[in-house]
Amino acid sequence: MKILLREERVNPDQADNYGQTPLMQAVCNGHEQVVKILLGREEVYPDKPDNYGQTPLFSAAREGHEGVVKILLRREEVDPDRLDDYGQTPLSFAAMGGHEEVVKMLLAWKEVNPQNSDHEGQSPLMMAESYGHGRVITLLVQHAHQMQNPV
Repeated sequence: MKILLREERVNPDQADNYGQTPLMQAVCNGHEQVVKILLGREEVYPDKPDNYGQTPLFSAAREGHEGVVKILLRREEVDPDRLDDYGQTPLSFAAMGGHEEVVKMLLAWKEVNPQNSDHEGQSPLMMAESYGHGRVITLLVQHAHQMQNPV
């Protein structure tokens, strides 16, 4: 990777026909070191959407790659509550996949609205319920309760 990035003709933020960049591929596969290397390049934009409006954070949340989610959330350019072309958010993907730790990380951001519903009317809670992810359901219900009854 480092050798390739030394080449002038290599664009580390070049997207394929689906809008997938090298960063997206590294994120999808949970390659934290490659993600760090790519994010060290100023021409790599960490919140670049693909053809469906999904950013690297969507992929990390969908796959449950906790370390990659942490890396991305440290970047101020990354919007943790971004909507894709279907009205889904990274939290929706994490809830759908039953990725409890990723759900916790995303709920920790005040910008994240766990009530967002996609174009089909599905909220992250409904997605977790559809896939039978009991622990994620509990997290989302507890979070909603805390928001209604702040200390």
